[in-house]
Amino acid sequence: MEIPALVTRVARPSGKCIRHFAGCTGTLVIITVILPAALDSRPAVPLAGRRRQEIDATDRTILSILSREARIPMKSLAGRIGLSRSATAERVARLEKAGVIRGYRADIGQLEEGEIEAFLLVTLKRTPSLGVLDRLAGFSSVRRVFSVSGQLDLIVEVKVASINALNELRNEVAQLDNVEDLTTSIVLRRDIERS
Repeated sequence: MEIPALVTRVARPSGKCIRHFAGCTGTLVIITVILPAALDSRPAVPLAGRRRQEIDATDRTILSILSREARIPMKSLAGRIGLSRSATAERVARLEKAGVIRGYRADIGQLEEGEIEAFLLVTLKRTPSLGVLDRLAGFSSVRRVFSVSGQLDLIVEVKVASINALNELRNEVAQLDNVEDLTTSIVLRRDIERS
């Protein structure tokens, strides 16, 4: 008879660890295991699902790596934790299904107050448009304006104090008479910069 996976683990100062399992008949089986005090005594975190399983050291390593490198390829992650790609993918899928991994985030740089830089990519209805350039020169957050060839007409470099300030500036520029279209690109980080 198979006993389902670990539900809870309670560490005792003496080094004893009492594990509770739910038996197939609904009875409770208590197993006492003697552990050295030096072993990790953090309580196991139960995962949701039909068969509950605890988060082990490998899962903790996976979570640690993903919290720093959310877009790491599965093959690289597998190599770092010493498992096959399929075994690693199964563990990640189980952590996602259990709600331990609730999503993946972008690590956004320079989004602190006073640190947001962005480019407004502007398409005009007709060129040249000295009126738009004059209006852009009047915004203190506009750092540089480039007239470019191709589908775009202007690239406007801006630096603002907050996302709200960026939205307000974007709305004002979009409402200028000769502006046909406007796209905003926020600078996440400067990878190469030469003086």
